[in-house]
Amino acid sequence: MTNDSAALPARSPLLPDRHPQRDLFVCDIVDAVPKGDMASMEHPVFTLSTKPDMNPRKYTRGENFIEVSPSRHGLATVHDRDVLIYCISQCMAALNEGRQVHRSLRFKAYDLLVATNRQTSGRGYELLKDALRRLQGTQIETNLKQGGKEYFKVFSLVDSAEIVKETRDGRMLDVEITLSDWVFDAIQNNNVLTLNRQYFFLRKPLERRLYEIARKHCGAQAIWKVGLELLRDKCGSNSTVKEFRRLLGKIIEDDEQHDHMPDYTFTIEEDVVIIRPKKETFQSALPLPLSSLRLDSDTHDQARRLAPGWDMHHLEEEWRSWVIGKGITVKDADKHFLAFCKKRGAYKR
Repeated sequence: MTNDSAALPARSPLLPDRHPQRDLFVCDIVDAVPKGDMASMEHPVFTLSTKPDMNPRKYTRGENFIEVSPSRHGLATVHDRDVLIYCISQCMAALNEGRQVHRSLRFKAYDLLVATNRQTSGRGYELLKDALRRLQGTQIETNLKQGGKEYFKVFSLVDSAEIVKETRDGRMLDVEITLSDWVFDAIQNNNVLTLNRQYFFLRKPLERRLYEIARKHCGAQAIWKVGLELLRDKCGSNSTVKEFRRLLGKIIEDDEQHDHMPDYTFTIEEDVVIIRPKKETFQSALPLPLSSLRLDSDTHDQARRLAPGWDMHHLEEEWRSWVIGKGITVKDADKHFLAFCKKRGAYKR
């Protein structure tokens, strides 16, 4: 007697591609490069829970702290962050085209749902409403610096969210969102990082959070190490260290079988988590930051004249990510970077 279940393929840990054939008219909108703000990628702003989380939390590192409090709808979740990623991505795409951006954005709900691989059924629109409620209701108090400012106040991730039009069957057509100063400052000061589109296919909130942390701290470095307990805290997990190790171990095991985690591999050695870029993603790019992408000491002075008002550190990071992500061959790093800055400097900010 054979074991039929053993012959069945293992279930993919990824969400299905809900929109394999996109409407040609929305492709330009939904294909904007996904971007996330660096502050919430580094710090545990969003809850990992998929059920209403009514527990306030405080995360402290050195002199910096961030305190997050729920509304009656609960804390904003990792999946709610899709809305902010979409808004940030649209704003950055507009800036890259030389257009001005504002804190208030109006867009089609359908476009957001497709871009973030969410359901476009009636249920999908209801879930989006819930996300808007939590994003507006979640209160944050922090002294983290963002865009040259130090915040020491209570604010929401989204100042307001309005359904502009709604069809008879309850589906949203137009949505208008006013971003908080905190999020909009990240956009204006380019404190954002590009995300892999595969991010929207990750099923588990912890998988998404691990990717965000790896993208922020490891980037294109050959390796980044972090203590297991510190990683747990940065993820915003309420699990014990032992349980967190088990959860992370399961994700590592699934990735070894399905290769579903984008860009990075995770391993555990004793109480240290080691994160490395995946070879197939960065194999040709890893040597670049140390060799052909090295800039002369006076290049930043020239770059500041070409792109006044821009943060050179983040502009250089964006340039490196762009070169690496596109696989561009750079013969003269200084000239290439200055040309990049000249183009940025021509944009109206």
